[in-house]
Amino acid sequence: MPHPARPTVTLRDVAGAAGVSVATASRVLSGSSRSVAPQYVSRVLEAAASLRYTADVSARAMRRKSDAIALVADDLTTPSIALVVAAMERQARTVDAFVTVSATRGLPERQLETVRTLCGFWPRALVLTSSRIATGEVGARLLEELLAYERRGGRVVIYGDIDVPFDSIRVDDRASARLLGAHLAATGHRRPVILAGSRERSFAAERTSGFVEGLLGGGVDVQDIRIVNCEVGRRGAFEATAALIGGGLGDTDALLAVNDQMAIGALAACRAAGVDVPGRLSVSGFDDIQLAADVTPRLTTVALPFADIGARSIRLALTAGEDRRDVVRETVMGTLVPGGSTVDRAARNR
Repeated sequence: MPHPARPTVTLRDVAGAAGVSVATASRVLSGSSRSVAPQYVSRVLEAAASLRYTADVSARAMRRKSDAIALVADDLTTPSIALVVAAMERQARTVDAFVTVSATRGLPERQLETVRTLCGFWPRALVLTSSRIATGEVGARLLEELLAYERRGGRVVIYGDIDVPFDSIRVDDRASARLLGAHLAATGHRRPVILAGSRERSFAAERTSGFVEGLLGGGVDVQDIRIVNCEVGRRGAFEATAALIGGGLGDTDALLAVNDQMAIGALAACRAAGVDVPGRLSVSGFDDIQLAADVTPRLTTVALPFADIGARSIRLALTAGEDRRDVVRETVMGTLVPGGSTVDRAARNR
């Protein structure tokens, strides 16, 4: 039995969903040379992807390649991705290009649909920031979509730890986190708790492993390291830390969070419960977002060069096809940034 035809989606439908005029939606979807603010471009493309608006896409692509560099990310709400996107936009503007952004919430089907739709609009390049591509049928279809886009002359760049045949930039989360674990061990911390986030987040798992390796290498007994899983974010860390404090800290002398937002949540929970940081409990994070320098005490953390990562992603994306040789794979390391949220307990005890 044939499936009913999918209702026709019009340009007016896309404009309404994006909250812009029909003229603005038309400029974005037709590859017009007239400038449209990046936030409106993003809204129109997301609306088109959501509504599966694909009318005349092939004809438009044949007429003119877009000046857009399409960024597809799992989550656009974190401070770290905001720094990356801002750097991408600055770098793109140096060659009269602009960056459009779409969020997939890490959902494989949405990731595939977004990439498929954006490739149909023929962006100048596509940057995918994600910690994974799904296995199975959906992952295979996404990979083929990206490969087909490159065969037609597009460029794909991956920011994340994904084993796919495209240029990529990854952060060595494990080795970077090892620096922080070793630092806390060297400063006399012997009963740490790691706020590890959720198990399915690969960056969190890698950072947790790095923390453990650094602590063990510094002489901490494996039996004295506690790992607490919680929601990745300020609220999850606040609730996990409050529960730890409520149950009695005992000999716990340090909290290591897998990102700064979580560390800031832990600081807030300590402040609410009257726990002295760092006198009673050291707290550390990862990423070195701006707020890490603004909170009191200043966070001990690991700094990642997000601006450099964003700019480098765009430079890779804009490399002309004829300049392409082997696939480029770059790895970025973090840098330890000691702050006032941790203390040298070894020095105190001497």
